[in-house]
Amino acid sequence: MGIGRNSAMLLKGIVVKAYNSYYAVQTDKESKIVLCTVRGRLKQARFTLLVGDQVEYTVSSGQKGSIEAILPRVSMLKRPMVANVDQVVLTFACRHPDFSLQIVDRFLVLAEASQLHSVLCFNKVDLANRQEIEQVADMYRAIGYPVLIVAAKQHEGIEDLRRLLHDHISVFAGPSGVGKSTLLNAIEPGLLLKTGDLSEKIGRGKHTTRHAELLSLIGNGFVVDTPGFSFTEFIDMAEQEVRDCFPEFHELQAPCKFSSCLHDREPQCGVKKAVLQDEICSSRYENYLAILHEIQANKKGYRS
Repeated sequence: MGIGRNSAMLLKGIVVKAYNSYYAVQTDKESKIVLCTVRGRLKQARFTLLVGDQVEYTVSSGQKGSIEAILPRVSMLKRPMVANVDQVVLTFACRHPDFSLQIVDRFLVLAEASQLHSVLCFNKVDLANRQEIEQVADMYRAIGYPVLIVAAKQHEGIEDLRRLLHDHISVFAGPSGVGKSTLLNAIEPGLLLKTGDLSEKIGRGKHTTRHAELLSLIGNGFVVDTPGFSFTEFIDMAEQEVRDCFPEFHELQAPCKFSSCLHDREPQCGVKKAVLQDEICSSRYENYLAILHEIQANKKGYRS
């Protein structure tokens, strides 16, 4: 059960934006926005209400809403604070900026650590060697990651990406300059311009603090509008955790002599043997070691 209840007729919706004590709730069926405040007894329960939360609410005669209950969350992303995100579209440019397997793997590890389903999106393929990009895509597909090769400005691959966003709450992440905003506008023209409309409806001006916002997609689904959002650091991640963020290691580490094996300097390591036998891509293993050693160095620095 969610937090809080009211005997009046309850409607269901999702919080798409928050402004201090006001919450913009989009109805399930009509995709209509209702401005809501939180019921007093819900405040007394020390609630936390985030963009992405599913809620139950009532509507007064003045078409203002009152949130009566917060339904249980499936997940919570910490940075930015968004509830029920179930998919991250990790976006990289094939050129400008130059493509980097190390950066791809760093983002994948942080997405895995956040328990998010990852989709890899390689943009600007029109500027690169397509055959080389396809080879990289095939490597990640073999691990189990969906990979889309797109050219946002030419509208290539956009329909495939749109289908993957259907019925999901997705967040786009990636280095700056890779074309995330261009992709969003290609998926749904004018999508990013909708952020200003809601501000006018709520009646708050330019000085309102911007938080994460859900942008509704035609045909079901939301994307999280978080300008500049990206995974960058491995704060508080343990060595064993980063090891577990490489799915291709899972079965191949069974022969390891030690259950705590980090696949680094330990003897009789199943993963290192698999790398030598080309069962694990050497670039993935090297990038794993780089992240592992970074975490270990950070811990040493913290203790000293």
